[in-house]
Amino acid sequence: MAESALEKAERQYQQAKARLSTAKSRENAAERKRDTRRKVILGGALIDLAARDDRAMEMLNRLIDNLTRDQDKASFADWERP
Repeated sequence: MAESALEKAERQYQQAKARLSTAKSRENAAERKRDTRRKVILGGALIDLAARDDRAMEMLNRLIDNLTRDQDKASFADWERP
């Protein structure tokens, strides 16, 4: 049986929705990756600065002390504080 114009339009619509969803997912994943990279770079820069600057170290220690999530706190359990 031949596909009606309405069925064809519906199929094309569903395919377009799927392509749009895939494109949005890809863009969201890319943005999360960029955001993570920024955080890693800034974290590294802050740690580097704290090694050379007492005020930066104080700020870094305050940030660590104010972490609320247990898994985040655990990441700094063996943190060497001057």
